[in-house]
Amino acid sequence: MNISLPESLKSFVDEQVSGRGYGTSSEYVEELIRKDQDRLSLRKLLLDGASSAATEPVDADYFNSLRDRARGLRSK
Repeated sequence: MNISLPESLKSFVDEQVSGRGYGTSSEYVEELIRKDQDRLSLRKLLLDGASSAATEPVDADYFNSLRDRARGLRSK
C-alpha cells in the first residue's frame, strides 16, 4: 500500500520517525492504526456497557475479589 501525503505531513511523519525511535515511517503509521483500533474497541466496550442493564453498585470487596482472582490466575 502506498500513501501520498502533502509535504507538510510528510515532514511531520519524518520528524516523528527520527525523534521517537521508529525505524521507518511504516512503523509509525502501523502504531497509529493500532492505537486507532484500540480506541474504537474501547469505544465499543463503553457503548455496550452504557446500554447494558444496570447492576448493583460495586464496593471495595468486589475489587478485592477481582484482584484475588487475578492473582490466582497468574500463579498457575
